[in-house]
Amino acid sequence: MYKNLRWKFLIILGVALLAAIALYPPSHWGKKEANLSLGLDLRGGLQLVLRVNTKDALKVETGTSMEQLVEALKTKGVAITGSQLVGDANTTFQIDGVPSDKTADFRDVASGAYTADFDMDSGGGGTYTFRMKPNIQKAREGEAVQQALQTVERRVNELGLTEPIVTPYGVQGDQILVQLPGANNARAEDIIQNTAFLEMKLVEAGPAPDEKSLLTNYNGQAPPDMEVRQYVQQAARGTTAPASTEYYLLRKVAIITGNDLRTAREKPDQFNNPAVGFTLNNDGVTKFSKATSANVGRQIAIVLDGKVRSAPRVDGPINTADAEITGTFTMEQASDLALVLRSGALPASLTTLHKTEIGPTLGADSIRAGIVASVTGLVLVALFMLFYYRLAGINAIVSVVMNLIILLGCMAYAGAVMTLPGIAGFILTIGMGVDSNVLIFERIREELAANKGVRQAMAAGFDRVFITIVDTHVSSLIAAAFLFQFGTGPIRGFATTLFFGLISNVFTSVFVSRTLFEFLLSRKAAGATATRLSI
Repeated sequence: MYKNLRWKFLIILGVALLAAIALYPPSHWGKKEANLSLGLDLRGGLQLVLRVNTKDALKVETGTSMEQLVEALKTKGVAITGSQLVGDANTTFQIDGVPSDKTADFRDVASGAYTADFDMDSGGGGTYTFRMKPNIQKAREGEAVQQALQTVERRVNELGLTEPIVTPYGVQGDQILVQLPGANNARAEDIIQNTAFLEMKLVEAGPAPDEKSLLTNYNGQAPPDMEVRQYVQQAARGTTAPASTEYYLLRKVAIITGNDLRTAREKPDQFNNPAVGFTLNNDGVTKFSKATSANVGRQIAIVLDGKVRSAPRVDGPINTADAEITGTFTMEQASDLALVLRSGALPASLTTLHKTEIGPTLGADSIRAGIVASVTGLVLVALFMLFYYRLAGINAIVSVVMNLIILLGCMAYAGAVMTLPGIAGFILTIGMGVDSNVLIFERIREELAANKGVRQAMAAGFDRVFITIVDTHVSSLIAAAFLFQFGTGPIRGFATTLFFGLISNVFTSVFVSRTLFEFLLSRKAAGATATRLSI
């Protein structure tokens, strides 16, 4: 009567084998741990709540706009006496000393791009104040947070960690939650918070041992369109010589910035010491080529996070896309710097609001507690099924155990992470598996009470309950999808386990359980079998 039993058993065996191989692949044979990724709460690691200091981004935006306006005025022939950022909000700058006969030219330059983002007010003595518009300020703050989120995520992904979490956090809109399972905490935190703002600027004077001697020809004060930057020469590796500090006077407006980079990588320099090479994009090559052609014989400083790293001389026009940053790097420092340059500069600094380190011991205790809870739940369910449904309860136990094996195998194949809430979903899967079997068994009882034969009652029980099982599981799958889409860390862990548990439960409760019944009913001693199947 049941001619396809062999194929059904082969399918069940194949699924179980695939799940077992996923959990314990050949590479893990002889090891105690399964091939299942553990989340932060089970494996241990680092959790950070970071605040994006959006005022930094506003200051950079305001300062850049001011410097671009000053350069545009110089090109137009409008001589001013000074420019400066004013106020504490970092959204206002001031232009001083606009000649009265150049007012029309000034307004012509200032209109358009500048007045679109800033409100311009005229004061006495040729002074003009530019205040960033409130809607522009809000937009720039939101962009800074989004860019910081994307930059941190790229850096974390470059670390090669298993299932890190980087997501918005809090209600203020300026915080980021970072979870790094099993991370090298100190190195990971440094990489995440490294601003890595790269600029290449023309050198006007230097190097000099101190600022006073650097500015001798400038009446002791840097001109409005220039700035003083430090260069710290670290001692050579393997020596104990102290670091030396020199000063450079640089143009404020950068030739190129980190936004013009295509990629960065660790590489040896000409002396086989660790260095960082980078490649410019097309716009960067065009700007760099133009600048080097116009400044042969001058130095160009490579500035990283406001400090000069090197200041090579331009011996001729440079039309290539490749350049490098040299210094007294270790291999790890060069690798980390290349990583943060590849991932892009942070638009603003980050402040650590909350830091939690979870040790592996705590994670092991959580795993142990989860295993105890799962085994206890499975044993109690098994005892109940055996007591209430007698030998037919064995069918349900086999189905539930198979369900759990497939669930773990699916998570291993998909690279999903098991978390503490995921263990709760694992235990819930046991309950769902039993619930499905209870529905089937009760329906079979009703069919037997209607004086149907054992085979007819079994077939009717499975056929009529099938739609109910599919309906309830599809509804739960929709709920799991929403939990995963809109939830964060722990909720996603629960939703992931729930999703795979629902999929595997449909297979085991409908296909595996029915195949076991059909096998027993196909035995020669049909009468004795029928008696044993009474539920």
